[in-house]
Amino acid sequence: MYPSFTGSARRPRQVNLSGRNNNPFATTAASKQSSSTQTTQHTVAHAQAERMQRYQERLRPPAARRIQKSWRGYRSRTQTQNAWRQEWDAREVALASPEGRAHPMPYKSEEDCLDQIRLLVHFASPREPSDGDRLILLARRYQSFARRTGSSALSDAWTFPLLRLAKLTISMLGPFKSRSHSDLSVALELLCSLAANIPQQIAPFYIQYFDALRAVASNTDGAYSMQASNQRQWENAIIPLLQPSLPKAEIAYRGFASQILKIAAIPEHTLQRISSASRVRDLALAMAGPLSLNPPNLLLHDVNREQLLWLVAYFIYFYRTANSFQGGSSDTLYVRILSRYISFLAVDIASRIDRTADASTIQSDESTSASISTRPFPPFVRNELLGLISQEHISALLAKATTPADSESEGLVVRSEQASELAVYALTLLQAFPRKGDEIRMWLYFGSTSRKETREDPSMPAMKYYYNAANQTSIYKLISCGPDNAIPLLNPGSRRRASVPTLPDRDEQWQVILLFLELYPIVLKVMDDEDFLHGAKSTNDIESWTRRSALALDQVRDLTVFLKNLAFSMYWNAPEIAGVEEPENKGSIAAYFGGDVGALSENHPDSKPARSQDAAIAGLPWMTLSYMRRMVTGLLRMIYERDSRRKFLPNEHWLMTKYFEMDRFVPAVVQEEEEKHKIQDSYGADGDGEAEDPDDEVEEEEVHDILVGTQRTQQVRNVERLRRQQKKASRRKYLESVTPRLEILQNMPFFIPFSTRVQAFRQFVMLDQLRRRRTTDPDLWRFDMMSSNPTHMSRHKARVHRDSIFDDAFDQYYGLGEGLKEPIQIAFVDQFDTVEEGIDGGGVTKEFLTSITSEAFNSMNGLDMFVENDQHLLYPNPTALDERKELLRQAGEAEGGISYNESTRDLLRRFEFMGRIIGKCLYEGILVDIHFAPFFLLKWALTGGHNSASRETSYHGNLNDLRDLDEALYQGLLQLKNYPGDVESMGLTFEVTDTLFPSDRPSSYHPPQPPIPRTRELIPNGSNTPVTSKNRLVYITNIARHRLSVQPYHQTSAFLRGLGTIIDPAWLSMLNQHELQTLISGTDSAPDMDDLRRNTLYGGLYVIGDDGLEHPTIQLFWSIVLAFDIDDKMKLIKFVTSTPRAPLLGFGNLNPKFSIRDGGNDQTRLPTTIAGV
Repeated sequence: MYPSFTGSARRPRQVNLSGRNNNPFATTAASKQSSSTQTTQHTVAHAQAERMQRYQERLRPPAARRIQKSWRGYRSRTQTQNAWRQEWDAREVALASPEGRAHPMPYKSEEDCLDQIRLLVHFASPREPSDGDRLILLARRYQSFARRTGSSALSDAWTFPLLRLAKLTISMLGPFKSRSHSDLSVALELLCSLAANIPQQIAPFYIQYFDALRAVASNTDGAYSMQASNQRQWENAIIPLLQPSLPKAEIAYRGFASQILKIAAIPEHTLQRISSASRVRDLALAMAGPLSLNPPNLLLHDVNREQLLWLVAYFIYFYRTANSFQGGSSDTLYVRILSRYISFLAVDIASRIDRTADASTIQSDESTSASISTRPFPPFVRNELLGLISQEHISALLAKATTPADSESEGLVVRSEQASELAVYALTLLQAFPRKGDEIRMWLYFGSTSRKETREDPSMPAMKYYYNAANQTSIYKLISCGPDNAIPLLNPGSRRRASVPTLPDRDEQWQVILLFLELYPIVLKVMDDEDFLHGAKSTNDIESWTRRSALALDQVRDLTVFLKNLAFSMYWNAPEIAGVEEPENKGSIAAYFGGDVGALSENHPDSKPARSQDAAIAGLPWMTLSYMRRMVTGLLRMIYERDSRRKFLPNEHWLMTKYFEMDRFVPAVVQEEEEKHKIQDSYGADGDGEAEDPDDEVEEEEVHDILVGTQRTQQVRNVERLRRQQKKASRRKYLESVTPRLEILQNMPFFIPFSTRVQAFRQFVMLDQLRRRRTTDPDLWRFDMMSSNPTHMSRHKARVHRDSIFDDAFDQYYGLGEGLKEPIQIAFVDQFDTVEEGIDGGGVTKEFLTSITSEAFNSMNGLDMFVENDQHLLYPNPTALDERKELLRQAGEAEGGISYNESTRDLLRRFEFMGRIIGKCLYEGILVDIHFAPFFLLKWALTGGHNSASRETSYHGNLNDLRDLDEALYQGLLQLKNYPGDVESMGLTFEVTDTLFPSDRPSSYHPPQPPIPRTRELIPNGSNTPVTSKNRLVYITNIARHRLSVQPYHQTSAFLRGLGTIIDPAWLSMLNQHELQTLISGTDSAPDMDDLRRNTLYGGLYVIGDDGLEHPTIQLFWSIVLAFDIDDKMKLIKFVTSTPRAPLLGFGNLNPKFSIRDGGNDQTRLPTTIAGV
């Protein structure tokens, strides 16, 4: 008996669907278990199949009933619609005119028209082509009826049928696009009429309405493609829903902004009609909504990049049309939106804004997205974008930079968020319009804010406004306290972040500071020394805007402290700021005892993660650490150069020696220099050495031609050039991380004392000599070459006639190139072609170098390659190349011909050779009595380091440098800058006249002739652009740029190229212009005759013995010398060194040494001093 008996003796059926064996007594044999498992699985599968079949059988009847019901409904609807179509057609036939559909008559009565509309909207479908014909017929008859009766005569009974008719028309606009233009025109005209009659009813359906109009007016690329015959109707269909009187018109405005303005290239006259017929300010605000809420990359899901550019242009147009700058808070929204989208599209704008329509034909056949970025902008987009950098636009923005201030504070407290928004906008414009950068900075400089500077003057120059804003930031104050504070402020993830307080508005503060750093250089360029030193001491009404923009000298001093600390940290702590581990431990014991800090380059630099990619600073994606470092370094050097010219800061102000171990600075920096060469050699071993490819350095005007090329060869070249540039950038970043002292020395040399830098320079030269010669002794090198490579040695020998030293040296030594670094052997030849006897112990080479420099740089010798200013300081003749070309033209040489090109190249090669000669003097430590103009020497100092280039491209001439070129021109421009009257009355235009003086020289083709004037435009259309009070600073800047940079560009570049062949340009960047002159010709200080005495060599009887006592004759000689007055001492120094100045590091560095020997056995012969022994 079962304990759970239920009344039935049958065991319940056990159905096992799991496939598992629940019987514990079943067999466990492998074969039986396998068979049982298969049988069980088969049973389960069969049961599941049967269950699915039963389920499908249950579903089949209801599904069949639903299908039958749907079919019956469809058939019934189709039959009903067809019946309605037949009825509608029958009515139309009855109401048709005798001419038929070609000339439809208006409906006879309101009831007939309304019935036909009601009937049509019941059955018409966009999928039925015949319904489109019916809609066109109804539209024509309805239009005729409406014109006859007038829209105002329609009753309320028409509202709902007309709304349904409008929806039907909207749905059919797409199919009508593929039909004839006349049908589309009729449909658009019907839609215009309906929108005019029932705008309030259509407004809620603005998305569908404007989306249909967008679809019919644009092509597959989203560009406007409406036929001219249909443009008017399309515009008329839009305008009724944008009427200012329409209630809740902002709903329609949002639809217009979100749909219609996605179309690219809407004609400007259409935009003008829409602007005049709507509340354009509300329309601009409707655009601002989605633009402010959606990031640009999100909008690219709905529009392509070209459409986005047009959308931004529309936004600018409507805001400008609405005179939004008269308002208040919306201007902030305008600035914020434009900052976001201009920054996102900066690459497109920068690459296309200056391209002309001529380039469009080159890529007009391409439909790829890549071709979009190379086509010039349409005129409308270009004009709207260029309007952003106009003086009126920028001045209007700056006028909004106002915050109520009480009379006691005089408005000195600046609202940071407002200044930050304007700063981001201005920085974005500088990024998107790089070629217009100087103009933007100039308009920002000219701008003023409505803040009070003084009680007498209600306006504050923008420069002071942004200085006050930057000076009040916590970042400015923290970094001014010490360079270490800059690390966590630039990299919040730094391990030193606890050393500074957390700043929630860190990005906003940086943005204000960065804009000031962008603007202040333009002030330094246009401000003469008097205005700069004036420092806003007075506030009278007649002072110039430049003087009012000047910072007080104590403010300049505080600014340099901030810049010094910031720049030092960005170089010294570059790896930590970039977020990577430092490549070397500057405080390690090995480094302290002179360990190999260059051990990191044992392997190839590319095999190590040298630096991470530059992180964005201040929330600006393009503001990288490298860009900011160049900007800070450039500004700091500009202030330093002005202080070098006219001292206004203490002598020790620029030094930062407390952050270095100065007793071992020179050995450490020399070791870093050696490390740099190891890295460069490792790249060279991989086939990517230091040799520069001409394609890598492309002039600004050549960029356009490179971008235009569509041939595959040009594209491959561009890719290859980009690859090389990226690899060089990677190498440069790695060098920055392993050579911090060298980077500081080459970019901010004024942190280190001058004498230390000169020692480093001489050590760099010695290191280069050891690397090239394996010895610093010229005689050992000559002996080695004579035994191992006599052919190579013969190239360093030359026969030089004393009456043609430069020409002979150029012919024999120009081909040496960099080989001129090696010792040379000179044989002077007299007028009888007889070689002068002598042994060259260094004196003959010195005589050769001093003689050739005297001949080459003498402005009266007929070469006329260098000219003097009023202070008798030399600089390259700016008209030399133009005069040579003019002589060639007068000689009948075709421009661009072989002879023409060879003659111009020969002139530039001579300039290059002169640069090599000066480099040879610096390389050998030989002083020459040549004095160059400071602005020319400044170009030498800018040929190395971060803020420089290998040619003259890093130098930007300014008004103060012009004083060293032409004092009269400088004074004239200064008067123009400060002229209180109407400048336009002077009749000046943006032109400059160069005067050429072709003369009869050995290389000339014609006898002397009168001067030839050549007029050039300073800007496009400069001959028709008058100089006014507003643009006179632009004119002065262009004049200075032309005279100092553009006109002598080729001559200066050739000279610097030759100089850089002998002296590494980075070495020259360690010195300013005055220090370079000292290195060339010696110090101006009184000569130390005791130092000369200690470093004099004696020969013969005069050799000092073991007792250390001098010969009585020598003692007598020095007693007389020490009694000389200063003039006689300078004459003796010139006899010893070839210049009236002592060597910079003392006579111990004189090459060759001063030596005295006896006259031999001849008692009548006086002692002799010789230059070579």
